Amino acid sequence: MKKHLENFAKTHLHDYDELVRFQSVSAQEKQIPETATYLAEQFENLGADTVEQWTDQSDSPVVFAEFKSKNSDKTVLFYNHYDVQPPEPFDEWETSPFEPTEKDGHIYGRGIADNKGELISRLVLMKYFQENDNLPVNVKFFVEGEEEIGSLHVAEFVRAHKEQLKADVCVWEGGGKNSLDHYQVVGGMRGIVAFDVDVTTADVDMHSSLASYADSATWRLVEGLSTLRDINGKILVEGFYDDCDELSEAEERVVAESDFDLANAKKASGLKKTVNTEHKTELVNRPTISINGLKGGYQGDGVKTVIPRYASAKLDCRLSPSQDPKKMAELVQKHFDKHGFSDLHVHYKLGEHGYRSNFDHPFVQLTLKEAKDFYGQETKYLLNAAGGGPAYELGNVLEVPTVNIGVSYAGNKVHGPNENIRVNDFYQGVAFLGNVLSKFGQKD
Repeated sequence: MKKHLENFAKTHLHDYDELVRFQSVSAQEKQIPETATYLAEQFENLGADTVEQWTDQSDSPVVFAEFKSKNSDKTVLFYNHYDVQPPEPFDEWETSPFEPTEKDGHIYGRGIADNKGELISRLVLMKYFQENDNLPVNVKFFVEGEEEIGSLHVAEFVRAHKEQLKADVCVWEGGGKNSLDHYQVVGGMRGIVAFDVDVTTADVDMHSSLASYADSATWRLVEGLSTLRDINGKILVEGFYDDCDELSEAEERVVAESDFDLANAKKASGLKKTVNTEHKTELVNRPTISINGLKGGYQGDGVKTVIPRYASAKLDCRLSPSQDPKKMAELVQKHFDKHGFSDLHVHYKLGEHGYRSNFDHPFVQLTLKEAKDFYGQETKYLLNAAGGGPAYELGNVLEVPTVNIGVSYAGNKVHGPNENIRVNDFYQGVAFLGNVLSKFGQKD
């Protein structure tokens, strides 16, 4: 079946290019309903037994589709999203962001890796099974339009539609090959919390000559932020590591056996300085704290000698799966209060719990075995990805394991200009997922 599926994927690579053309930028509220309608139409064209657009919990529709199998009573749930990141900066793109462009063995376009290309690979696979009348398992799709702004309503949708979403396992939005070009099967993801910090030091901006006695908001902000971690990356907020997950012996072995290569990662990004020492463990099971942006004072051309009255920063923390996002933001505020910076105020923006599948679950082990047979024995298992997503809501509420497998690779430039996937990875990914579903659907 591998060759048949790869050849089918080659023939149908561009069947759903229109999906990439939709400028479905959730942060800018662009073309979200239109994209959902297009997807619903594609599921109907594929012969889905049920196609619905859910808007009972949000104006951004969830597209639900169900395909029933004659061959098995097992059910696989696919989670994907159709919204994308903003395309800016436009001048750094080598192709038009919303025109899928095949060039030098790659396809470029905003969202082609995250997450439209992954979704397209699954649509192509469904087309193959439907045309050959051999769907090996029941398949359900849950495709949301708010992932890039924090999956704000996934919890409500999952709870409201729990019966319709019942499944045995969940295949997450995507995955692929690491910086060494080795395939990875991933069992979950870290949590995330995003918050702003701001400070006001006066009623008006002041002349900079008064810095002899007047403090500024910008100095106050950077001084407070600098207390959050040391120069080696260790977070100094009291209690920040307390709820990190305890790894079992099997999980510790998985971490030790991972082939993350720091030198290769530095080269790929041109990174000049690193922090922390136990990078493998840090990536899957330890929290981070990042300053995403700073704002304060004059930012225009020329000189303006001013003491800013107000300054703010955007931060996020990647969390160990069991850590509570709101609690972590509260710990940062307590840290400021305790260390003489009670005038710095934390404003919680969004948070997602992490999730980690049971490594010993039969579907996790089946997927890992199939990946090693398909991609080679250098295939690795990751306990969870370094990034986040709403897997907690599906994994915990529906009580199913999730695995991240897909058609992407480490050089995909996700969220940045020139986002891309490689066409050969796409062909392989379609065939591999078809193998997994077929094996899973076989009688026990």
